[in-house]
Order: sequence, then structure tokens, then C-alpha cells
Amino acid sequence: CIKVVLSIIVFFVGRRIISWIVNIMRKSLERANIDAGVVQFISSAGKAVLYMLLIFNIAISLGVKESSVAALLGTAGVTVGLALQGGLANLAGGVLLLIFKPFVVGDYIIQDQTNGCEGTVAKIEICYTTLLSIDNKNVVIPNGTLSNSIITNVTARDQRKLEIKVGISYQSDMHKVKEILERLLKEDPDTKEDEGMVVFVDSLGDSSVIMGFRVWVPTDSYWPARWRLNERIKEEFDANGIEIPFNQLDVHVYQKENER
Repeated sequence: CIKVVLSIIVFFVGRRIISWIVNIMRKSLERANIDAGVVQFISSAGKAVLYMLLIFNIAISLGVKESSVAALLGTAGVTVGLALQGGLANLAGGVLLLIFKPFVVGDYIIQDQTNGCEGTVAKIEICYTTLLSIDNKNVVIPNGTLSNSIITNVTARDQRKLEIKVGISYQSDMHKVKEILERLLKEDPDTKEDEGMVVFVDSLGDSSVIMGFRVWVPTDSYWPARWRLNERIKEEFDANGIEIPFNQLDVHVYQKENER
């Protein structure tokens, strides 16, 4: 009974020591400017290993022989490995994600597959990666699934190419529209005028001429710039009498001779 009580005390004291060691390890890695995902992964793995050592030592203190504990752990490892093949795949996937780094903590990614998810990477742990969606939801994805998916890293580059297309009526002045679009791009604070800014006629549609432009913008400003330019285009087109056509349906009624 005394050994059992002491083992329980050792377990709770060991938990505090493990938390202390993990915190020191995390802070040391952060001071070394190691990637946040690697810090989270190593901390989770270190915590798991320390708990295994704690339980191993408690078992020995209760009188269990080292060979018996080792055999038990080996048998349990094989059994758990067979039962948790998906978990081991997630563990291997986490290692691959940290080695090849298709994304890091803070990146916005899109998982391109059926029922795919997207969001900002919040945590990369041993078996799971947590994304923070636009509407502030936690999306937890197994690392094995991520490592076998096509991942689009939206924020991997400092700049993104912004493309907007808009239709105008055939009666509108096409050259005037190009002048308006060029002026809006030059006036916008986020566009890069000296890096491939282009205004073009994209196509001649059934009921409209499709105008468009492409310009580089900072990745962080992509959506604000897109929304702002769409609003400015509508305002300038209205002010200059440029018509944006909408779908129309012409109905022709024919009457037979004997019904007249």
C-alpha cells in the first residue's frame, strides 16, 4: 500500500516536472528562432516520451522487473501499432510536413480534395494540424490526410497577381474604359504599377465586351484591394455612362394565319 501511495505521489510530481521540462524546451527552441510548427511538434513528442519514461520507472518501483516491462511495452507497441495504423500514418505525415514544409504556422492553406478545408494554420502537432477558419472555427485535420493531399499555400509568396474582369455593352467606348481602368490601378495604394500592370480586352461575348486587368498586389492586401477596385469600377462606370449589361431574354410571339 505504501508503494502504491508513493507511486501516485511520484506520478503527480512527475507530471509537474514534465510540464516544467516541456516549457523550458519550448522556450529554448523559440529563442533559437526555430519554426513554430517544429516547436509544437517537438514539444508534443517530448511530452509523450517523458510520460512513457515516468510510467516505466513507476512500474519498476512497484517491483516489476525491467525485462517484464520491456516485453510488455514491446507487445503493447505491436498491438497498438496494428490497432492504430491510421495514427501511425498521421505521425509519419506530421514528420513529412515538418521536413518538407509545404506550409508553416501562420500560412493560409487550401486542401484541394473532396470536402477540402481551408484556413490559417494555427498548430502543427504530432498527429493533427489545426486550422483557423475565416469565421473563427477550429478545423482539425489528420496529418496523414494533409500529407497525401494537394495543398494550395495562399500566403507562401509576398505578392499575388490580382485579376478582375468586367463586361461592358457594345455601345460603350472601349478605349475610354481602358483609360478608366488604368487610372484606377495607378491611383490604388496597393497595386504595383512597375510590375506587369496590364489592361486588356479579354473576349467578345454574346451581349458584352469583356474587359480585364492584371496587377501585382501584396498578399496581405489581396482581398481589400479586390473589393476596393470592384467598388471603384462601378462608381467610375456610372459617372462616365459606361453600361454594364445584364442577361436579357427576347420573347417572340408568332400567330398562325387561321387564328387571326
